[in-house]
Amino acid sequence: MLSEHPSDATHRVYVRGQVVTTLRFEKAVDTTRTKLLGWEGRLEPLVVVRNKVVLEPMHDLADDEGIPLIVTLVDGTEAAFLLRHPGWRHSNGADQQVDVFKDPESYASMHAALLRALKENSTLTEENERYRKEEVSEDHALAALLASEAIAQTPFKLADRFSGKDDESEVDAQVFQGKGKVAVVFKVKNTHSQEPWSLKSARLVTKDGGHARAVAIRVTTREITLGSSGVVAAVVDSSAFMEEGVLTSLFLEIYRQDGLRQAFVQLDPALLAR
Repeated sequence: MLSEHPSDATHRVYVRGQVVTTLRFEKAVDTTRTKLLGWEGRLEPLVVVRNKVVLEPMHDLADDEGIPLIVTLVDGTEAAFLLRHPGWRHSNGADQQVDVFKDPESYASMHAALLRALKENSTLTEENERYRKEEVSEDHALAALLASEAIAQTPFKLADRFSGKDDESEVDAQVFQGKGKVAVVFKVKNTHSQEPWSLKSARLVTKDGGHARAVAIRVTTREITLGSSGVVAAVVDSSAFMEEGVLTSLFLEIYRQDGLRQAFVQLDPALLAR
């Protein structure tokens, strides 16, 4: 939604190298008065097709780099944008199609707003249902105790440990054995110079076949600030190890905010205490 309020920042459009991003307007675009500033060597030449502006960077922009874009419609309306790298807050990737509306009460604008609201409502409904189930889940309760480092209050015993680090973080992990359950506790220290660390997702799959399995996850904080540490705890029930009636090994992976895999551990059925 285009805004004329003086306090509103320039609209960001997030782009990636060799990925096409299209801006779609309600009216035709004036080719002669639509331009990029300082784009040479970083983007392919700007393409305008009727009411669409097509962008394609040759390579990723730097985190602190921004390229201004001025779009002028045939009715004289001007809209300013700033092309940016998605960064860690937009780790899902580049914008694919950006629909731009001037009149918030037009049919197309209201239809887009309705679809967005329905999508957000569906997401919130799913989250509420997931939270409701987690509140009564034994595995999530155990994961919460492990995340708060109250290991003595759980039935788990230490079975193994490992550690590793890269330029942005350090990870110390402990693998625990329990009665009919296995747990892993990752202690993550954020050593990045600028960005906080956060858990994007956790994935538990069978070693043979890669079939997804349920895993209870708890974290101590949504974001780990620079120089600080946080804990990610995972609890796996014995039923997850069953594959067509036979016990099988599992792979547990955790992914950080930019989509990269931060840690990986193989869980064998032998960890299940009797």
